[in-house]
Amino acid sequence: MSSSPFTYPDRYLPIAEHGIIGNLHTTALVSVTGSIDFMCLPRFDSPTVFGRILDADKGGFFAFECVTEGVQNKQLYLPGTNILITRFLGEDGIAELTDFMPIVEGERDFAVFRRLKGVYGHHRVRVKVAPRYNYGKAGVIAEKNPGGRGYRLRDPEGKQPTMLLLCDLDLEITDEGLSGIIDLHQDDNIDFILTLEEGIDFDLDWMNCFNECRRYWTDWSAKCHYDGVWREAVLRSALALKLLTSARYGSTIAAATFGLPEKMGGPRNWDYRYTWIRDAAFTMYAFLRLGYTHEAEQFMDWIRDKCMHHLQLMYAVDGETNLEEETLEHLEGYHGSRPVRIGNGAYNQKQLDIYGELIDTIYLYNKAGGSITHAFWQSIVVLVEYVVEHWHDKDHGIWEVRSGKQRFLHSAVCCWVAIDRAMKIADDRSLPCPYEEWRKVRDDIYAEIYDGYWNEDLQAYVQYKGSDVLDASALLMPLLRFVSSQEPRWISTFNAIEENLSADVLIFRYKLEHGAADGLEGDEGAFAICSFWYVECLARIGQLDKATVVFEKMLGYANHLGLLSEEIGLHGEQLGNFPQAFSHLSLISAAFQINKKKR
Repeated sequence: MSSSPFTYPDRYLPIAEHGIIGNLHTTALVSVTGSIDFMCLPRFDSPTVFGRILDADKGGFFAFECVTEGVQNKQLYLPGTNILITRFLGEDGIAELTDFMPIVEGERDFAVFRRLKGVYGHHRVRVKVAPRYNYGKAGVIAEKNPGGRGYRLRDPEGKQPTMLLLCDLDLEITDEGLSGIIDLHQDDNIDFILTLEEGIDFDLDWMNCFNECRRYWTDWSAKCHYDGVWREAVLRSALALKLLTSARYGSTIAAATFGLPEKMGGPRNWDYRYTWIRDAAFTMYAFLRLGYTHEAEQFMDWIRDKCMHHLQLMYAVDGETNLEEETLEHLEGYHGSRPVRIGNGAYNQKQLDIYGELIDTIYLYNKAGGSITHAFWQSIVVLVEYVVEHWHDKDHGIWEVRSGKQRFLHSAVCCWVAIDRAMKIADDRSLPCPYEEWRKVRDDIYAEIYDGYWNEDLQAYVQYKGSDVLDASALLMPLLRFVSSQEPRWISTFNAIEENLSADVLIFRYKLEHGAADGLEGDEGAFAICSFWYVECLARIGQLDKATVVFEKMLGYANHLGLLSEEIGLHGEQLGNFPQAFSHLSLISAAFQINKKKR
């Protein structure tokens, strides 16, 4: 193990040992030791400039390290904000690092503000800025800023924008970037602003930007309508979802990162920096519940502009449709978890459930007072007509299996939802549609699901027609109002899932050892979203005390900041991309359901 500074004890910190900051165009993961270990520039789905969470040697980082031995770290958000505080607690006293990104209109107005403050005592702090452009394929050329203060950090290949590090320190220029030693005394404030060379046309005064950023987030948080128990956890989840939402486009990405493994050392390592129709629709449902109608309006604008003429599973943030998957062979992956993939080969899969999830969100948007114009309604009718023609088709399902198409239960339920919610919108708005035809198909789907997906031996609804595999997505049946939460067949399915797919409060989406096949190698952890579906179902069937306990135990799997990745491993570790929108939106929904039942 290397003893050089800036090297983690086992080369990688746990995924959960990070916080997230962002400017609604991109995000950065900041470790509990104060190192930026992941950041794409200038957009969520751009190449990384810092990526050591995916390769300790080649990924790049921007780190501070107290020289004193035995320093302890503590990390927190300023309440109601995405301003991150990292504290260094040691024999020399207390030092503090404040990190945030100003909320700006354009992607190119990017900046990361970092302030080292001496709270008490004297500290010697090493600083190292070591970008690695283009997913770590290129190094960096560091030089004095010929235009004035600070240093330039250039991409040797010229593919990504040149960064400026603005600071008043003399740093050493090295092949890796910049490094130096800071003597930090009590009441010292040492500021670093990492920005772009081009187009700096916004205020770079540290305190002004801090106050504006804090005001933005506290004003946004004050609009949250939720006033029940666990408000702090609900609000933190909302703040995380907001960080994953593009201010420019209104689209929401599934997670901030790519390539983080679903099992340590395993091959299930995907790129989630894109807009899944399903995930984004569920996110808008969460925003609407919390009173954030502006976000729903923006998303509907994006949907109308980018997707209604041809609906596919996922898109780039700007609506680009080609997300061809490739492997970054030069990266070793988190703890050697390879391959590290960018792009996502599922982008051109057929997944029928997205029609129901999208139209359900449009239905909720309509209930919240959103506008359904004639042109928008005509586009919705086209989607519904597709479902009417194709609901009996096989697809790849909610879990995006790569083992071939099946007639998945969740897809069939969502086809029912698509038609049902469109009929309700038409009723509410007195809009023209072939109502009786839609009703007949909706009822045919219901009849087929009720009998065709029931497995008499298992006494449960199964993953796809003709299978004997249990799937946690069946927990969504009452959440989507397909069945009553007191429906005997669904209660029996719930009991089977509870018995076969659970490890205490952790719920697996399915069990590979029980016959499930998804065409992928390796194992995975329990899915946080499935656990929160389970909580919501417990509340709906009247087991409110148990729902409360399960929910609170699930909160215990969140990290020190209340953030969740996609999965929880069997050692209690967070796995998969981080933070994950699915996990946080389902947390919000579960809290709402318990709170509703308690009232």
